[in-house]
Amino acid sequence: MSADVRSRILIVEDEVSLVETIRYNLEREGFATSSASDGRTALERFRADRPDLVLLDLMLPGLSGLDVCRAIRAESTVPVIMVTAKDTEADTVSGLELGADDYVTKPFSVRELVSRVRANLRRTRMVPEDGGTEEILRGGPVELDVSRHEARVRGDSVSLPPKEFELLVAFLRRRGRLLTRDFLIDEVWGSDYFGDTKTLDVHVKRLRRKIEEDPHRPDHLLTVRGLGYKFVDEP
Repeated sequence: MSADVRSRILIVEDEVSLVETIRYNLEREGFATSSASDGRTALERFRADRPDLVLLDLMLPGLSGLDVCRAIRAESTVPVIMVTAKDTEADTVSGLELGADDYVTKPFSVRELVSRVRANLRRTRMVPEDGGTEEILRGGPVELDVSRHEARVRGDSVSLPPKEFELLVAFLRRRGRLLTRDFLIDEVWGSDYFGDTKTLDVHVKRLRRKIEEDPHRPDHLLTVRGLGYKFVDEP
């Protein structure tokens, strides 16, 4: 049985026809699904079902999708993919800054959606099972235990969602080297990623809040203008 057969996807969407379309195509690919049509029910479902991934519409009755994302991220690192009709910078960035891992904009192709789901689930499964090879990465104030998916900054434990963790792993494995945006997208989101670099840039911004003493004047996670980013041990 493949890993995908065991994966549970929570679809949070108030358009019934769209829910049925998404459900049909995900279940045809071997996923198990559940759904909620409003924000409060979504949180109840999330806590009861403990899904492996959440597809979350931003425009919901009652509790908004952004509020749902904030609540999920406060208690879990499960991957969250925003699904929204709003194709504006502010809406996308707001969701990503609250902790969403990725986004798709309506209308989207089923192939794109399934690809995003697989890519996000694939990254969460890259942590070895108990007994796997131990790998400790250190750089600047950061220490990562890759096999345990644990992060410490200046000695304090820090919770990192899967994409932030994988991004930091990529930086610490290549300390001091320029990593282009295209390289980082391929490394963390996969070569079949459909989106743009906006997602990457917001994730870097979120990481800086957690590892830098002054996120607006970073000492370790640096921007190389027009090219990408690099992680250095000392400023």
